[in-house]
Amino acid sequence: MKKILVLLLALSLAACSTITKVEGDHVVNQRLAVKVTDAWNKMKYPNGNTAEPYEMWTQEGTTLDHLRLWAAIKPGQALMAKPGGYVPAGQKEARVPTFAAGMPADQLVKLFEVLYSVDGSVVKVTKVEPSVFAGEKGVRFEFAVARKSDDVQLHGVGWVCVRKDEMFAATFVAPRLAFFPRLLPKAEALVKTAQIKG
Repeated sequence: MKKILVLLLALSLAACSTITKVEGDHVVNQRLAVKVTDAWNKMKYPNGNTAEPYEMWTQEGTTLDHLRLWAAIKPGQALMAKPGGYVPAGQKEARVPTFAAGMPADQLVKLFEVLYSVDGSVVKVTKVEPSVFAGEKGVRFEFAVARKSDDVQLHGVGWVCVRKDEMFAATFVAPRLAFFPRLLPKAEALVKTAQIKG
């Protein structure tokens, strides 16, 4: 029954969203250029989530896979919009991951661990290694997510770098058994084309 309710919620959210096909050259937040060889679907939610500081793309639907792209996040800026809704007495508001200048690599990765756990999901970073993202030195990291809403086991990978005190990043997440291994090459191919403008 719980999985049926989650599916109905996902369908109702999809009905409230705008989906735009993304192909060819695309620029995120006027600062991160990517070349899209395999078409992706860009999601926009008109009610409440338009303030998100990232673009969210998907191949099969956001509950099955999503690629998030952040460009030119400034010090003091959150990586996500603050979750809305009622907070019961005695409970703390959810922590919102916020970028700060001078963060070392482990703290940058921690931002994404917090981001994916805001809804109560359990997140564990499994690998962090030096990498190049968008032409800059940065890190690549892998993580596992036990999604709270439906107990689905997800696998994720992320890339992050900082240039002139601005953060640029991408993450790709999907269920670990089928969707992640099938769709990861498409996400990696797109991420390899990323270049910072300006």
